Amino acid sequence: MLDRDGPVPIYKQIAEIIRAQIEHGDFVPGDPLPSEAELEAEYGIARLTARQVARELREQGLAHTIRGEGTFVGDGTVRRIRRKAALFEEIGKEIADRIRRGELKPGRPIPSEKTLMQQYGVAKATVRHAVVFLREHGWVCTVSYRGTYVSPPESWPSD
Repeated sequence: MLDRDGPVPIYKQIAEIIRAQIEHGDFVPGDPLPSEAELEAEYGIARLTARQVARELREQGLAHTIRGEGTFVGDGTVRRIRRKAALFEEIGKEIADRIRRGELKPGRPIPSEKTLMQQYGVAKATVRHAVVFLREHGWVCTVSYRGTYVSPPESWPSD
């Protein structure tokens, strides 16, 4: 239980909770730690506070962060199981599948950055990389000051 009115900052309290989980063996070296979005949802905190949690864990030598992948237990010397594809690519492929199945229609907007961040529990940069992936493969097109829309089927890649 967090003491929101006490003298210890919330991010330090959450970092202490995660530290205890690491010491208890709930997380082992190489394991991913909860994402910023997951921390936001679980503890009802702001994104900045979630970033401070990761920074605190890094400063304590308990975790390391790999840009675009997340924060992991340990100092980075322990080998972690790599994803088959980058997280943004997995998200892009999942959205492409939704387009292919007709859930997202040609000429209609794709879900907003904020919606995708919440749905996948990732940072804005990861969502933006996923949109670039979709655009590069012809699934979507972006109209300045309007948004990103599903491309017509003739622009889609042939599998």
